[in-house]
Amino acid sequence: MANTSSARKRIRSAARKHERNRRVRSSVRTAVTKARRVVDGAEEGSAEALVRLAASALDKAAEHGILHRRNVSRRKSRLMRSAAKAETLGTAAVKTPKTVAKRASAQGTKPKAKAGATTRKAAAAPKTGRPATKTERTSSSQRRAAGSAGKERESS
Repeated sequence: MANTSSARKRIRSAARKHERNRRVRSSVRTAVTKARRVVDGAEEGSAEALVRLAASALDKAAEHGILHRRNVSRRKSRLMRSAAKAETLGTAAVKTPKTVAKRASAQGTKPKAKAGATTRKAAAAPKTGRPATKTERTSSSQRRAAGSAGKERESS
């Protein structure tokens, strides 16, 4: 239990903030889920309006410090990208790989790879002239210099 009056006050204010943050996070999640369902074609509605509402809710949560701004940016980007993809495909519902896999597992079959689709290993291969790992990006001379600097610190 807190001993000082300021510590008691911090506990009370933290509890208030916790409740408020929970409500805001829940409403943001609901807005994003509704927008995603309409974009994916699972429900009827105005995708543009719901995506705009979800983006607004995310922005407000970031503005108040409830969600991190980069988290919000990433989530908005994914939502906008899926909305744009659904828009380019027309009114047909966009089938995500997750739903295809669920349907396939329910039927007891594996989902077939689309023509031109790459395997995970092929996708992970480095692009032309671009190293894939941090070790490959760091030159050997830089690694040697870093290693020798560490040894010098240990000896002194």
